Amino acid sequence: MQAIIKTAKGTMKADLYTEDTPKTVANFVKLAKDGYYNGLKFHRVLPDFVIQGGCPNTKDGATGMAGTGGPGYQIDCELSGGNQHHDRGVLSMAHAGLNTGGSQFFVCHSRNNTAHLDGAHTCFGKVVDGVDIVDDIREGDAIVSIEIID
Repeated sequence: MQAIIKTAKGTMKADLYTEDTPKTVANFVKLAKDGYYNGLKFHRVLPDFVIQGGCPNTKDGATGMAGTGGPGYQIDCELSGGNQHHDRGVLSMAHAGLNTGGSQFFVCHSRNNTAHLDGAHTCFGKVVDGVDIVDDIREGDAIVSIEIID
């Protein structure tokens, strides 16, 4: 299964870790298919670390503080499966503590500053095409859409 993440800076294609993190992938896929991510902004961009998006408070017209919103529920972390290394291009769930993720996710710039996230955040996919787009994203850039290919 793949996710096609379209942004104004270009398109990233990611393989999703359906075997290793099935519940996290199912949540991401449901939100993407429902159009939840369309128009949300990358609200956190830290060079040589991550780009983060998926907060509903970043949508045009929203009033909440960016980075504090979610889908109205929380999901458990899945940390014991394979592929749990925060390498360049890896998609991982953002959270405010163990088992508090929902819709926010980040994509890693590199392994340089992300190794400490292993075992703490659920890696659920990896960009396999268009990884250079990760470097082009700036704070405030929008997710145009996320398409799921089964």
